[in-house]
Amino acid sequence: MRPLPTLLTLALAAAFGGFAATAIREGLEAPAAASPAAAAVMPTTAALPASVGGQLLPSLAPMLQKVTPAVVSVHTKQTVRIRNPFANDPFFRRMFPNIPQERINESLGSGVIVDAKNGYVLTNHHVIEGADEVSVTLADGRTVKAEFLGSDPDTDVAVMRIPAQNLSAIALADSDALRVGDFVVAVGNPFGIGQTVTSGIVSAVGRSGLRGLGYQNFIQTDASINPGNSGGALVNLNGELIGINTASFNPQGSMAGNIGLGFAIPVNLARNIKDQLIANNGVVRRGTLGLESQDVTPQLAAGLKLSEPRGALVSRVFAGSAAAAAGLKPGDVILTANGQRVDGRDALRNFEGLQAIGSKIALEVQRDGQAMQLNATLREQPKAMAGAELDPRLTGATFAEVPERLRQSGVSGVVVESVSRGSRAEANNLRKDDVIVAASSGDFDDLPGFRASFTRTPAQLVLRIRRGNSVGNLPMQ
Repeated sequence: MRPLPTLLTLALAAAFGGFAATAIREGLEAPAAASPAAAAVMPTTAALPASVGGQLLPSLAPMLQKVTPAVVSVHTKQTVRIRNPFANDPFFRRMFPNIPQERINESLGSGVIVDAKNGYVLTNHHVIEGADEVSVTLADGRTVKAEFLGSDPDTDVAVMRIPAQNLSAIALADSDALRVGDFVVAVGNPFGIGQTVTSGIVSAVGRSGLRGLGYQNFIQTDASINPGNSGGALVNLNGELIGINTASFNPQGSMAGNIGLGFAIPVNLARNIKDQLIANNGVVRRGTLGLESQDVTPQLAAGLKLSEPRGALVSRVFAGSAAAAAGLKPGDVILTANGQRVDGRDALRNFEGLQAIGSKIALEVQRDGQAMQLNATLREQPKAMAGAELDPRLTGATFAEVPERLRQSGVSGVVVESVSRGSRAEANNLRKDDVIVAASSGDFDDLPGFRASFTRTPAQLVLRIRRGNSVGNLPMQ
């Protein structure tokens, strides 16, 4: 046993420690105004002061009070049939009568109200793609069903209408006036946690060459854009919409989070697509030069007397096209279009895809080692083509352009848009969504090229088909 004085000493020390701890805790929890002297001795890490040296500190809060009511959360539902190998077995169905045949997929995204009077909401195509039902939750907590007006997969822009009163819309800026280094703010619903604001700068403008993202003219920003931010607003410091957030890049996948590489569709492009979708019943009409081209290799550059291996080498000009009317010829190398540098075939195609019908295009061309200027007026790009117009063996099939996001992934050709039941095309085993990458009729890269390849009817028509992950030859009888 310890001597009594030692025990008393320990008890007093414990009591004093308890009193001291209580005093310190109460001092920390007491309001700052209660003891100015104590606050000076023990500063806290609370919010920044409203002013320093009599100067008010800048804040985004007043601007965001105007912007955030125009940014909404988008909820989608899609019914998906479950592929069950036993579902068609009568014995299995008797044993398990309640086995589910369908499931509901739900997803979240963002949107921006751009017209309060008509209830128009801009979002991304990939946010609402395949949805059976779309609803929108407003910043004030109201949830309303949205009416789908149309979308454009190739630019990833979609338009909805919501039947609600007292809406707040956001003002639209001129995204062509953006400069690298301008401050921007992204508003959206990342990961479904609720409306969130992030800030950064414009890292680049006119960004393209990203695989799998369709026609591209992106604003790049380091403001955090995460899953769920898609379709949300990118605004300037005046609270004006400059872009629709659409994608982020992370080598480990988008769900791995943001690393400062976010991309937004410029509002000038989104506005043009919106106006076309509304005016043309959900259809976007694009202009085209009407030619096929290829990249310039170092060997071709030497033979064409180019100073560097770049540009789009014209390999074919279609009859009656804008290119033919402008005087373009096979062997010409297109170096710029409306002052924009053209590095290769994909760059020229991307430029064309972002232009409207009737656009005036100034082309810088090199022909036989000589520089020249040509002017073209873009004509309408065909959306689809009936197989019967090409060859009787394709009767019943309709062909369309390969979606641009697939083309950016290296897939060229045409896609089978539909196949009529009981038609000759169906008898030949052609299926919807088949991608025709080659044919015995001749070379082609796109729909006009596919049509041009049938100038002479081939004795034997064999299509090279990409179906899912398989590629094979399909003879047409």
